[in-house]
Amino acid sequence: MRLLVVEDNVALSHAIADALRAKGYAVDRVESGDDADTALRTQPYDLVILDLCLPDLDGLEVLRRLRARKSRVPVLVLTSRDALEDRVQGLNLGADDYLGKPFALAELEARAGALIRRGVGGEAAVIVHGRLALDTAARVARIDGEAVDLPRRELNLLEVLLVHRGRVVAKQALLEKLFDGDEEPGLNAVEIYVHRLRKKLEPAGVRVRTVRGLGYLLENP
Repeated sequence: MRLLVVEDNVALSHAIADALRAKGYAVDRVESGDDADTALRTQPYDLVILDLCLPDLDGLEVLRRLRARKSRVPVLVLTSRDALEDRVQGLNLGADDYLGKPFALAELEARAGALIRRGVGGEAAVIVHGRLALDTAARVARIDGEAVDLPRRELNLLEVLLVHRGRVVAKQALLEKLFDGDEEPGLNAVEIYVHRLRKKLEPAGVRVRTVRGLGYLLENP
């Protein structure tokens, strides 16, 4: 899952990004409304964490433009504005949740996880696939109840494939989900992570099939 953090307070932006990366997400950061609008026009995200008080474009204008493009990406608004009318305006423009500053990172992580699950089709916190179960909140995979050692990117890869199980996921789409915007991996990086994941899932009879020229498919049990 790939997230965008839009926050002009650099220390807070880094803290949010670090906390979410520790949970296994790929995270991009921008610090102005213009940069946020550009990123959202050019890159698909699974969640946007959006401050309202931004340089260049106000956060509400970023949100308005996003929804005007018919994007349904979940948006969690962060703001120090306490006025009821500000919160109502944000929700009316299409925000999915609202978190006032100051806030606890643990609460932000919980709200972000809930919005991501809702955004990918209302998946439950635990996705079960035959003998395999992925707890998306705790970020742990289990086979027959025993935890499987999956580093962050393998866990993200598994989550994307599970959410789209039975359907082909393109290499480029996987690349965008697994790596931050400041990284420049090649498409062979996806092949490497798929190979590693396959070896760990084989004991559970879980098959990740290569569909030549298209991408990868997690076969239904």
